[in-house]
Amino acid sequence: MASEHQWLLPASLTEDTPRPRRSARDWIVDATLFLIAVLAWLVISMDSATFTSLGNRGPEWLPTLDVVVGFLLCWTLWLRRRWPVVMAVVGALAGLLTIVGVVAIFMLLFTVVVHRRPAVSAPIAALNVVVGMVVNLYRPDLYLSDLGVLALNVGVAAVVFAWGMFIRARRQLILALRERALRAEREQQLLVAQARHVERTRLAREMHDVLGHRISLLAMHAGAVEFRPDAPPEEIARAAGVIRANAHEAMRELREVIAVLREDEPAPNRPQPTLEDLPTLVAESREAGMQVEYDNQVEAPHTAPAGLAASAYRIVQEALTNARKHAPGARVTVRLTGRAGDGLTVQVTNPPSVRPPVADPGMSAGTGLVGLTERVALQGGRLEFGRDATGEFRVGAWLPWPT
Repeated sequence: MASEHQWLLPASLTEDTPRPRRSARDWIVDATLFLIAVLAWLVISMDSATFTSLGNRGPEWLPTLDVVVGFLLCWTLWLRRRWPVVMAVVGALAGLLTIVGVVAIFMLLFTVVVHRRPAVSAPIAALNVVVGMVVNLYRPDLYLSDLGVLALNVGVAAVVFAWGMFIRARRQLILALRERALRAEREQQLLVAQARHVERTRLAREMHDVLGHRISLLAMHAGAVEFRPDAPPEEIARAAGVIRANAHEAMRELREVIAVLREDEPAPNRPQPTLEDLPTLVAESREAGMQVEYDNQVEAPHTAPAGLAASAYRIVQEALTNARKHAPGARVTVRLTGRAGDGLTVQVTNPPSVRPPVADPGMSAGTGLVGLTERVALQGGRLEFGRDATGEFRVGAWLPWPT
C-alpha cells in the first residue's frame, strides 16, 4: 500500500526519497507496459516498409543496430521507477539510433512527466523533438517534408506531455483529497477528545461542589454531637441519621467522581439543578443548624436557561459550604433577583463567626470559588468574593439572562 501511495506524492516529496519495493499492482503495470513495448518493437522491426519509407544515409549496419537498441530500450522500462529522469534522457538520446523503440521512448517520457515537475520533464520532451529532427537529417521520411516531420514530432511529444500532466494533476488531487480527509479525521478525533476532557472536567467540578457540600454537612453534624455529648438521645439519634444519610450520599457521589476521572467508564449523566431546587438546598443547610435567610425575587425562575440555573445553584451551594466551614453559627443571607433580559444577580453574605471553624481550614483548597469564577466568566458574567468594608464576607455574581 505504501508503494502505491508513494507514486501519488508530489515531486518535492519523492525526488529525494528512496523508492520502495514494487507492489503487486506495480508489477502488473510494469509487465503490461513491457509487453506492449516488446510487441510494438516486433511489429515495427518486422515491417520492412518502415525502413523503405525512411531514407538511410548511414552505414549498412544501422538497421541492425536500430533493432538491438530498440530491444534494449524495452528492458529499460523496468528501471523507470527507480531512475525516471535518467531513463527518460537515455531513451531520448537512444532515439538517435533507433526507430523501432519509439514506443518505449515515449513510455519513458510519459513516466518522467507524471512523476517529476514540469521544469524537469519539459526539457526532456523538447530533447525528444530535437533528436527527432536530427534523425530526419540522415534518415529522412520519404512522405513528409521537414516541416511535416517537425509538426509530427512536436504533436506526439505534446500529446504525451499533456497526457502525463493530466495524470500527474489527477494523482496529486487524489492525494490532496486523501490528506484532507485524514486531516479532517484527525481533527475530528482531537475535537472529540477535547470535548470529552472538557465534559469530564466540568462533571468533576460539579462533583467537587456537591461532595464538598455533603462533607461540610457531615462535619457540622459530627461537630454538634462532639460538642454536646449530653444532648437528648432523640437529638443524637436524629443527628446520627443525618450523618449516615449524608455519608451514603457522599460515598455515591465519590464513586461518580472516580467514574468521571476514569477513561474506561462513561461519565454519569446527572440532572442539572435548577433555580427551583434552591429551597431544598437551603432547607438542608437549615436542618444542619445553619441560620439561612432566603430571599428569591426572580421573575419566572422556571424559564431560566439550564446553564444559568445550574451556575446560580452552584454559587449558592459553594457559598453555603464555605460559610459552614469558616463561619459556623453566623447568619447567612441568600438573595436572588433578576429576570429575562436583565440578567440574574446572586448575593450570599455572612458576618464573621464568633466561634472557631468546625472544619479544618486545611481541608479547603480554595478551588471552589476559583472554579466558579471561571465558569461564570465563560458564560459572560462576573463573580466577586471577599470581605467588604463592614467585615462581612460576600459572594456576588451577575449572570446574563437572554430574553
